[in-house]
Amino acid sequence: MQSFSLSPAEIGASLWRNRTLVKALIQREVVGRYRGSLMGILWSFFNPVLMLVIYTFVFSVVFKARWHSGSDSKTEFALVLFAGLIMFNLFAECFNRAPSMILSNANYVKKVVFPLEILPWVSLGSALFHTLISLLVWLLAYAILFGMPHATVLLWPLVALPLLLFIMGLSWCLAALGVYLRDVAQVIGVLTTVLMFLSPIFYSAESLPQEYRLFLQVNPLTPAIEQAREVLFWGRMPDLANYLLYLLGAAVVAWLGFAWFQKTRKGFADVL
Repeated sequence: MQSFSLSPAEIGASLWRNRTLVKALIQREVVGRYRGSLMGILWSFFNPVLMLVIYTFVFSVVFKARWHSGSDSKTEFALVLFAGLIMFNLFAECFNRAPSMILSNANYVKKVVFPLEILPWVSLGSALFHTLISLLVWLLAYAILFGMPHATVLLWPLVALPLLLFIMGLSWCLAALGVYLRDVAQVIGVLTTVLMFLSPIFYSAESLPQEYRLFLQVNPLTPAIEQAREVLFWGRMPDLANYLLYLLGAAVVAWLGFAWFQKTRKGFADVL
């Protein structure tokens, strides 16, 4: 029986070996999502704009929500909210798809020799495409409403890096679990909604009473959301110690998820 490496180095090595295939699959997935629609890929631009308008109206007009700065500006609230929502949507898209990733590609398991470990990279690449479109919408809105964005926006890829590693670890883990436990997909759908409201997306961490802040502190999405706002809207550098700690933890999660996937993939064909 074929053996699969559990080494952390294999994560990068596999991606590099199969980079052409990964690129082709990402392109196919992005184009395929909008094939046949009248507006095509333009939907990836209008969807974040529409959601930004809806969330802003509900939380800043109906619920009178304000950010911790005390400003009554609805445009400020909208952009601060959207900066956090960009990070959460990146996570949620991959998180929701992960349990069915192998199940929906059973032909790769049964009929051909295929590097199954790259499927989470394809999912992440597709999600990143839509995230970058949303980020472009955010930058255009900021430039129109407030002027030139802060130079710290250039740090956004570094801020997103720990979240990407965390997403990959969860994707590998859930993709393997989804093969053996079909109920995982149902649980993940509920958990995504819970995480959305337990993450500081529609409110700031400082607005919560002290006794409830523990929920935010144990939420792995909190650092990514808070740091994204720091560099995008507030123009501040993220705390280096917290960033490095988050990066290290995310790297460990990525390796553990990859190791679990490699360890369990031998049984995929028997179950499917």
